[in-house]
Amino acid sequence: MPSSNNGHTPPPPAIQVTELTKQFGTFTAVDHVSFEVQPGEVVGYLGPNGSGKTTTIRMLCGLLHPSAGSARVLGYDVTQEPEKIKQQIGYMSQKFALYDDLTVRENLQFYSGLYSVPRDVARERFIQLIHMAGLEGRTEVMASSLSGGWRQRLALGCALVHSPKLLFLDEPTSGVDPVARREFWDLIYELAGQGTTIFVTTHYMDEAEHCARVGFMRAGKLLAFDTPRGLKVKYLHGAAWSLEATPLLEAVEVLSTLPGIAQARLQGDHAQTIVTGPDWTQASLIAELAKHKISVTDIQTVEPTLEDVFTLLAH
Repeated sequence: MPSSNNGHTPPPPAIQVTELTKQFGTFTAVDHVSFEVQPGEVVGYLGPNGSGKTTTIRMLCGLLHPSAGSARVLGYDVTQEPEKIKQQIGYMSQKFALYDDLTVRENLQFYSGLYSVPRDVARERFIQLIHMAGLEGRTEVMASSLSGGWRQRLALGCALVHSPKLLFLDEPTSGVDPVARREFWDLIYELAGQGTTIFVTTHYMDEAEHCARVGFMRAGKLLAFDTPRGLKVKYLHGAAWSLEATPLLEAVEVLSTLPGIAQARLQGDHAQTIVTGPDWTQASLIAELAKHKISVTDIQTVEPTLEDVFTLLAH
């Protein structure tokens, strides 16, 4: 007798990507990428500039035609049904597509018209978005007069005027201060809690730590895609040690050459290293560095981070 799931069919993936590829002449910007995003997930997409993150998003938004492979967004084929996708998603680019000669109110009204939001719905949505973004008292301010953090909040509001089920955010916190970044992510989690699926590219590893799953892009290839914990378990098999050493740069260089050291990098005013060789102890590592005239004044075991994973995958 077939098993029952109480009559509930699980919803299809919000995003389903299979061998997606984009070439510009002889240059391959996105190279046979495959992944899925489930409804309500917050997924972080990481990688250096030029790794293919924005090109991936533009294909998923129906703005670029793939060279090969396939993708479905909210059940629609990106090649065959791009216009249907555009009506169902929100997209916020790193440039914040605002009209500086319009006020906060006028920007939101413009985007409501662009998405053909009915006038009575638009009025109610305006009140909701102004409250969500904390823009009360600023509705008649020109967009050009807003600081980076407030512009960011307005741009998010403009991307949400039509209540999209899926929101694409392309480096939305680039160039804003740490407080604005933190407040912006509070808004993202609030939206996810209401059922919106969020796909966000970012350079900030601390932001990626809080995503449900994370993808790492490099040179057009998707190197890994998993939960933050899953990525650490899979790729970081050793202990993470933080060293206070002098001279610091030389310490990182020497650590990078030692057998049994998976990686070494600068972490603020410390050197952080992943130790995989069973023969290393903290005392023996200090002694080895001393042979190179490097003094270690402190060494501590620390929790590995996604930055450790990214550094390892990038080499």
